[in-house]
Amino acid sequence: MMPPSPSKPKSKARIAAHRGGHRGETLAAWFLRLKLYRIVDRRFKTPVGEIDLIAERFGTTIFVEVKARRRADSELATLEGINTSRIAGAAQYWLARHPGQTETSFRFDVIFLAPWTWPRHVINAFDAS
Repeated sequence: MMPPSPSKPKSKARIAAHRGGHRGETLAAWFLRLKLYRIVDRRFKTPVGEIDLIAERFGTTIFVEVKARRRADSELATLEGINTSRIAGAAQYWLARHPGQTETSFRFDVIFLAPWTWPRHVINAFDAS
């Protein structure tokens, strides 16, 4: 067995953000399940980026970006700041690995999470073309 690769120590803030991201993705996955979505994949990593959640509903594949924020009023700025080309590139990797899905329709959604508010699901949040 190989020893783990050395890496620089992670700060407490970075570790907390990582854990918060996992919690947010778990909450978003349950939220989608309650809306009758089927979660197909989580944290799909590619050389060009990561997709938080991949879901299916009524024959449509949905690539979901989860954004957790401290305040709900920062959603518009967050939506404008999303790197859509990174997500679209990662989606292409996923579709290439799942050739049966290339014939189905797909879209890109965003779920915003903020304390003391219901999750906000933006359906078809951006166009990847």
